[in-house]
Amino acid sequence: MSKLSRKLFWRIACMMCLVFAVSFLVNTFFLPKYILYQQKVNLAQLTNFMSNETVESLIQTEGELEQQYNVTIVSTEFVTNPNVLNDIIRTELNRKGITLAKFWVMEESIQDLEHGKTVYNLYSQKKLNTSFLVTIFAKDNTVFVVGDSIAHTDQSIRAVNKFNLYIAISTMFLTLGLAWLIARQIIRPIKELANNAEDISNLKFRTTNIKTGDEIELLAASINRMSNKLEEAHLALEEKNQNLRNFISDISHELKTPIALIKAYSSGIRDEMDDGTFLSVIDKKTDEMSQLVDKLLHLAKLQNEIYEVEHFDFKALLGDVLDNLEVAIQKEQKIIQVDDNQLHHPIVRGDQQKIRIVLDNFITNALKYASGPQIDISLMNERERLVFTIRNGIRTLDEQDVNHIWQPFFVLDHSRNKQLSGSGLGLSIVQVILDKHEAPHGIHTEDQEISFYFSLAVGQNNGETDMRP
Repeated sequence: MSKLSRKLFWRIACMMCLVFAVSFLVNTFFLPKYILYQQKVNLAQLTNFMSNETVESLIQTEGELEQQYNVTIVSTEFVTNPNVLNDIIRTELNRKGITLAKFWVMEESIQDLEHGKTVYNLYSQKKLNTSFLVTIFAKDNTVFVVGDSIAHTDQSIRAVNKFNLYIAISTMFLTLGLAWLIARQIIRPIKELANNAEDISNLKFRTTNIKTGDEIELLAASINRMSNKLEEAHLALEEKNQNLRNFISDISHELKTPIALIKAYSSGIRDEMDDGTFLSVIDKKTDEMSQLVDKLLHLAKLQNEIYEVEHFDFKALLGDVLDNLEVAIQKEQKIIQVDDNQLHHPIVRGDQQKIRIVLDNFITNALKYASGPQIDISLMNERERLVFTIRNGIRTLDEQDVNHIWQPFFVLDHSRNKQLSGSGLGLSIVQVILDKHEAPHGIHTEDQEISFYFSLAVGQNNGETDMRP
């Protein structure tokens, strides 16, 4: 038997014992008194009624009252001689089928009757195993005796208690079986939940299908939700850890080459092999590492600093960025077409300087990677937001590139030609800024073309707020 079965058995058994003990005490000590009390109340009600009626009326309705109240009523002329009065009353009772071994109205009781008092007596008839409860009162020189037989309940109560004891013992055995059955029904889903919780603690996330229609089912549903949430959090953490590992690997790769070159050229200078260019190469590689570190610090800063949100003209900002890149556009021999026919509200909410960085990165990437001469930019309003899209042709593109394009140090040019690809941190910086703005963004590819897009909430006033990390 399981622990739960034993607990259920002992608790139900204790409850049964308590019920039996209370029943035994009530039957033995309170039930006889209660029965006597009820019959006294019955006689008192009848006596009170009879005291308000005339003698003639009482004599005429004597039979009806006996049937209504289930009592015996006798009446006789009031005489003060105890012997005569008792003989008459016993005779009348015998005539109605009531034979009493012990019955006697004392002289003190007769005196009370003379003074208009009501006399109450209980006469025990041990041989008959009964008692006779009587109420005697006098009215207009007539004595009325109202009596009721009370069976002695001792033997009956002992029989009832004995029978209850047998029932209690039988119930104990029944309780044992019920406790086992109930515990089994309860334990089965609990064990399943315990196994599921153990699996979750071992990072084996799964759910259970428990249908009990009670609190256990609610608990199972809560654990299932917890398991799903933990699995999502675990997968997200694993992804972040993998990204961190990739990030460290990429940083190592980015720094390994210039460090190796610096070391090699330093050795060359030490060995007097310098042809006059070694120091310039060392300076160049040092500058590259410095720029890389600056970008990494900038990326970390963007993730934690407070953004100054204001309302500004997005179209004007885009025009300013394009003006600053005019030399690069001409150098790359590209044409940038801006379509703003569907733009009706150019004012947006955001950190203007951070959005400038986003636009600069998107346009610079397009200049680097566009396979054709034209780059298309569109501005439009959609559901109280301004949507920016930049589209250009691409030389090489596969699904794996699209999935990793936002990751730090990822470049579309796998030869990692720095003059073309850069550090690979640009789009990572863009994503951090857009995430801080809660701006939906993404990438779309179709027919050797790639499109980047994001949207900002349209604003109407010049109020400023803080966008905290």
